[in-house]
Amino acid sequence: MPREKPATPRAPRNVPAQRATQAAAPQRPNPWRMWWRRQRQMARPVLVFAMGVGGIGMLAMGIMAADPAARLNQLASAFSFGGTGFTVQDIKVEGREYTPREVFEQALAVTEGDSTLSFNPAAARARLEASPWIISAHVERHLPGTILVRITERRAFAIWQKDGRFQVIDREGHLLQADNIGAFGPLPLVVGNGADTAAAGLIDLLRGVPDLAARVEAAIRVSGRRWNLRLASGADVLLPEGQEAAAIARLAELHARDKLLDRPLASLDMRLPDRLVLRPQPVSAPVNPSPATPARSTRG
Repeated sequence: MPREKPATPRAPRNVPAQRATQAAAPQRPNPWRMWWRRQRQMARPVLVFAMGVGGIGMLAMGIMAADPAARLNQLASAFSFGGTGFTVQDIKVEGREYTPREVFEQALAVTEGDSTLSFNPAAARARLEASPWIISAHVERHLPGTILVRITERRAFAIWQKDGRFQVIDREGHLLQADNIGAFGPLPLVVGNGADTAAAGLIDLLRGVPDLAARVEAAIRVSGRRWNLRLASGADVLLPEGQEAAAIARLAELHARDKLLDRPLASLDMRLPDRLVLRPQPVSAPVNPSPATPARSTRG
């Protein structure tokens, strides 16, 4: 039986040509990698700046935690951002009508040109609210150089006379000012101990009766319990304790009907609910001419 000849391996066709073709084909760059490389190059300065600011912030927190009051100015001076304008250029105040300028100067403790970063809004707000003129305050620091202050003032309500001194008070009786009280315009006058804190209710009642209120020169607190009204005519109206509203309404009615307040009265006692006691002004005694001295007779 004849033997088969072993198959002779064939050489691969065009192998060098294929390799040459593969080596010659250029590789296209990946668009994603190119975009990422460009973004990384652009973001590098931003990252460096952010790291610098973060380092400054961490250092600031450490200094403030160690000694906030003593190190605040030192911190602001050390990191002034290259003198790029972080200084106070404008101070805006909203809500001010009567509060003296000196109150803001002392509370803010800052002037134009001072470092904005060294200004403490919380401390300034606390000092403003400690003033008798101010109910509440809100203080903001707007970089690079603006400080904004919003306040709610206490309103001048009356003038309180005690022990010969005159002071402006608000509705709750807080003292506002003892000098230049005429700058507030016409205000009701209340007199005596306790008149400062009790005046609001009575003044509100009088404002409801304008004709009567126009005749009242002062409201006098008696024994810390009740009121007398001193009228422009000099008469005193004695109001009952705790019944001021009813007495004032009754007095207004009597005057509208009988012109009671136009009479020459020294006082009107309304302390009894069912009785009105009127005391007229004393009548001045007529001046008597001195009697003529009889002529002495010359007759013998």
